[in-house]
Amino acid sequence: MAWGAVSVALGFAGLAVLAACSFRVYLGVRRLSRELERTRRRLEPQHRALRDELHDLQETRAAQEPDDGVRSS
Repeated sequence: MAWGAVSVALGFAGLAVLAACSFRVYLGVRRLSRELERTRRRLEPQHRALRDELHDLQETRAAQEPDDGVRSS
């Protein structure tokens, strides 16, 4: 009977260790999520400026008439 109680106690101890580890992972994920959001907010103006510049370049390229250019044989 004592072995049964010891095995149950060890099982609960193992579950407690897993619960503690999973809680630490949960906290790490929350911290990483906050850091990613902060970085995203910091980079948004530069991202918007690059996106606008790319759009302007594409409009300029589309406005030019296509010509034959140089053909290689």
